[in-house]
Amino acid sequence: MPRDDISPSQSAPFAAHDLPQHAVRVKGLEKTYGGRGRTPAKHALKAVDLAIPRGSLFGLLGPNGAGKSTMINIFAGLVHKTGGTVELWDTDIDRSPRQARASIGVVPQELNIDPFFTPRALLEMQAGLYGVPPRERRTDELLATMSLTDKADAYARSLSGGMRRRLMVAKAMVHDPPILVLDEPTAGVDVELRRQLWEHVQALNARGTTILLTTHYLHEAEALCDEIAIINHGDIVACDTTPNMLRRLDSKTIILNVQEALTAVPATLTPYDAELLDAHRIAIQYHRSTSPVAGILEAVGAAGLSIADVSTREAALEDIFLQITAEPDAATAAA
Repeated sequence: MPRDDISPSQSAPFAAHDLPQHAVRVKGLEKTYGGRGRTPAKHALKAVDLAIPRGSLFGLLGPNGAGKSTMINIFAGLVHKTGGTVELWDTDIDRSPRQARASIGVVPQELNIDPFFTPRALLEMQAGLYGVPPRERRTDELLATMSLTDKADAYARSLSGGMRRRLMVAKAMVHDPPILVLDEPTAGVDVELRRQLWEHVQALNARGTTILLTTHYLHEAEALCDEIAIINHGDIVACDTTPNMLRRLDSKTIILNVQEALTAVPATLTPYDAELLDAHRIAIQYHRSTSPVAGILEAVGAAGLSIADVSTREAALEDIFLQITAEPDAATAAA
C-alpha cells in the first residue's frame, strides 16, 4: 500500500506533497532485439502495462528469458526500449532521463565490488559518481543500516558473502532513491545470510522505500511481497495482491491422521482424490467450490475411521506460477 511516512530525505529531490501514487508506471512497453545472421529478432517485451504502488514490496516473477532483466535494464537506462512509456517516480525516462535515474537504485545479481576498496571508500566513490555533495552523503548512516559499521575500513575482499550483498544494497542507496530494485539478491546465499538480508530490506521498505524484487525463490516472494506480477514470454500474464494471487487455485489438500491402521484408501473416499501417505495418514485433494469439507468428513465417518488430527495445505505461489507459466503442450499433457 502507498505510504505517507517517507521522510524528506528519502523522497529527495521530490517534495513531500508531490509523492506519486505509483512509484513505477509502465504503459505499452515494447522491446525487440534485432537479429543477426541466422539469429532471428527477439520480441522481449510485448506491450507491457504495469503499475507498482509507492511504498510497496513488489515481486516481478517469471521463468528465465521471460523479460524481467530487459525491463529492469530499461528502468536503469542500460537498454533502450522500442516503444511505450516508463515513468519512475512520476518522471518519464525519455523526457527527463537524469531525474528518472536519480529515483532508482539497482542491486544486480552479480557482485561488482572492487576488492581493494573499503566499504566506506566504495560508498563515497559511488556517491561522487551520482553527484552527491560531500556534506549530503550518508555513508555512515548506510553502513549502520546495513550492519557494516565495524567493517567500514576493511578491504572489501575480506567481507563475507552476506556482507558483500549488504554492501551492494548500500551502494544502490547512496543517492537516496525512493525505488530500490533487487535482481535475484539471494542467489547462492545460505539460509542465515538470506534471513539477515531480508531483515535489512524489510527495514528499508518500512521506512518508505519502494522495493521491486525479482527472485526464483518463490516462497520468498510469497512471504515478503505485497503484490506480485508474473511475466512470461514478454507478457504480464498475472498481476494481483499476493493473497488474491494465492486464491487463484481452487484446490486444497486436507491430511487426516486416523487412529486405525490402513492398508488402502477406504471405499467411501474413492470419489475423492485420496492418497494413503502411510498406515495412519490420508491426503485428500479437493476443490473448495465443489467439495465441502463436511462431505469428506462424512465419508471418513462412514468408513468407521476415528480422526486423531487434521491439517490442511493451501495452494502455494509455486503452484500458481507453474500453472500460469506452463507451456500449452505441457499443460495439456499434465491434464
